[in-house]
Amino acid sequence: MTAAVSAVPTLALNNGQAIPQLGFGVFQIDPADTRRATLAALEVGYRHIDTAEMYGNEQGAGEAVRESGLDRSEVFVTSKLNNGFHKREDALAAFDASLSTLGFDYLDLFLIHWPLPAVGDFVETWKALEEMHASGRVKTIGVSNFQQHHLQRLFDETGTVPAVNQIEVHPYLTQDDLRAFNTAHGIATEAWSPIAQGKVLGDPVITAIADRVGRSAAQVTLRWHLQRGDVVFPKSVTRSRVEENFALFDFELTADDVAAITALNRDERTGPNPDEFNYIP
Repeated sequence: MTAAVSAVPTLALNNGQAIPQLGFGVFQIDPADTRRATLAALEVGYRHIDTAEMYGNEQGAGEAVRESGLDRSEVFVTSKLNNGFHKREDALAAFDASLSTLGFDYLDLFLIHWPLPAVGDFVETWKALEEMHASGRVKTIGVSNFQQHHLQRLFDETGTVPAVNQIEVHPYLTQDDLRAFNTAHGIATEAWSPIAQGKVLGDPVITAIADRVGRSAAQVTLRWHLQRGDVVFPKSVTRSRVEENFALFDFELTADDVAAITALNRDERTGPNPDEFNYIP
């Protein structure tokens, strides 16, 4: 396990913290199954767990980290602010609740989950995250689903730059312009829905590459993300799939492979458009 863990590269964030480039996501994992699935991922070698208040499964993720036998400092844990708590005092209380539910005294990364342009003021929310960071109880703060104009407003009105922008990215939605904007401003791109909820796995370009390199279509797609510099966190409740998704560091795609997969872009989302999404659960 030690060799496998050491094979996972880390990326330096703009505040000096390091984030493992491969993580385990728990989106849409039933809360009753989250502890078991996350514990299995930690056994396989994952050291980065991505959860959120909205997922309703922070408790299971936290239990798995505590029961794994690993020191808390060995596991990078992310959570995200739920959409109903964008006001300053609500955001601060929600962060406290996340820490309590997880059973931790700090988080490695906390994100604004959605900008919600017609609901609240995400700049006010961001300032609340800055307070959380100043308290020492979260090492890094960032955003999720922010478009370029959302980020620009944060820059203009706060003078601070998020460390991370977690956005939908996959071969049918490559987001090259937004990813380039992130990079130009020192923001790491995290890719959610990295295989487009399975839609790309039957694509003939990807399956041809997979056949040639002797890997699955999912492994090829995840490797494409890694070689492009994205942080990625596939999820599964099946142990064999969790292991498969981790086995990404003993092969490489050629530059032509990466370009061919990138060329599949259709600007096709599996999730909401951040400029239109204003859902509060």
